[in-house]
Amino acid sequence: MTATNHVQNRNLVGIASLVLGVLIFSLQDAILKGMSGEHAVTLAIFIRSLVALPILLVMVHFECGLGRLASKNYPLLVLRGLILLTAYTTYYMAFPALPLAEAIALFFIAPIIVTILASAMLGERVSLKAWMAVIAGFVGVLIIVQPGSALFEPAALLSLFSAASYALSMVLARKFGTAEPSTVMAFYVNGVYGVAAALIAAGFNLAGIAALGHPSLDFLVRPWAMPNGQDMLLMGLCGVIAAVAMSLLTHAYRMAKANLVTVFEYTGMIWGPLWGFLFFAEIPRLTTVIGTLIIIAAGIFAVRNAKTPD
Repeated sequence: MTATNHVQNRNLVGIASLVLGVLIFSLQDAILKGMSGEHAVTLAIFIRSLVALPILLVMVHFECGLGRLASKNYPLLVLRGLILLTAYTTYYMAFPALPLAEAIALFFIAPIIVTILASAMLGERVSLKAWMAVIAGFVGVLIIVQPGSALFEPAALLSLFSAASYALSMVLARKFGTAEPSTVMAFYVNGVYGVAAALIAAGFNLAGIAALGHPSLDFLVRPWAMPNGQDMLLMGLCGVIAAVAMSLLTHAYRMAKANLVTVFEYTGMIWGPLWGFLFFAEIPRLTTVIGTLIIIAAGIFAVRNAKTPD
């Protein structure tokens, strides 16, 4: 096999992994939005982590052996886990206050941020056209968010902060290269999720904080309550989803160039509005549709015009 064929095969595997991971993860979005008015996000994350733990252990065993969990890179792996915890917690917190399509559309500024960070952290050169596309992407965000208008919802900032955190974690995955197996990276992320979710919930409980008057903040601080059978099953299903999808996304960014696979993050734009319509009868606003299209076009143009050193 030639070096060119090898690179092409890695890129194809990376793209396929990312597309499948995004589809699987989108199911979790619908599940968590459905229970965001009754349970705490930390409870959902904790149960998800517990269910994902044995699944990830099996996956690590078959990919590289459990001995690889004793990684010398554990500080960086834990750091990446904390960044991803921040990304997904703030992402989920936007669900109670925003339509699913809008929350997801704002999150998908992430591939554009990946382009910026890949330039700064990985040495991937970005063309002038790509920088212009980055600006266009943020214009799309402004159209959706409409700051200063009566339609502005502060929870939109949670999606944007989530996008920045997620982009940083994915670039870190690329920076690790092939030093760590994707399942090991996913295992550390899952471990950080479970421990941190329990500590956060305990902290709010000790402080006596049970509500803050905004649906997004209440989703974070709400005390834990025993879920009914259906909700417990759905939270457990999130663990299966997380274990599989997390490994797929991490694997994608390890296998292929960040500015190539990140284009396919936008396939998530298909599933979010679909689940929002089917499960919550949500119809996106015209400004959301326009802003989403601008973000998609700008993101694809940015990453396709980003240049990387050979």
